[in-house]
Amino acid sequence: MQGLADGYFIIPYTIADYLAQTAPGKVTEDNPEFKKSKEEIEALIKKLLSINGRKTVNEFHRKLGKIMWDNVGMMRSEESLKKALKLIPELRAEFWENVKVPGTGAELNQELEKAGRVADFLEFGELMARDALHRNESCGGHFRMEYQMPNGEAKRDDENFCYVAAWEFKGLEKEPGLHKEPLVFENVHLAIRSYK
Repeated sequence: MQGLADGYFIIPYTIADYLAQTAPGKVTEDNPEFKKSKEEIEALIKKLLSINGRKTVNEFHRKLGKIMWDNVGMMRSEESLKKALKLIPELRAEFWENVKVPGTGAELNQELEKAGRVADFLEFGELMARDALHRNESCGGHFRMEYQMPNGEAKRDDENFCYVAAWEFKGLEKEPGLHKEPLVFENVHLAIRSYK
């Protein structure tokens, strides 16, 4: 949570400098990856507009938010994370069968834009729950009820989880791949954080 809050204030001062020093590559519409991406987006837009269901994008967004709040929030458990991993795919399946996106893709359509974001949130929420379930420890935003010290402080497992994780998307309904990069500390020693 601190990263999100600090990032809000830091990014405007750092990204501009980075972008000013970065020359974009030469990409044209003839590039095969550009064509592929354009076709995928056009198919997604067509699919979202053709569903013509009975529930608004906001209804799905609220339901996902409630699932995340109740099961993948600051205090989570194996039970709550498994519940989220059951509920989110069910909600995603309903979204792709019953969402109502009014308007067309020919002009600015904020509901269509929002629907694309909620589709992404459904995938990302599931990944967050999967990552939290994978980490059998409490560390930072990963506070698992089963992994705490007798005094209630976070119980870390640096022997098994001292790495940066990156999950690779391999397609819907497929298990994502986990890539790990070990963390090496030279000047700071790992220690259990105590707020008492």
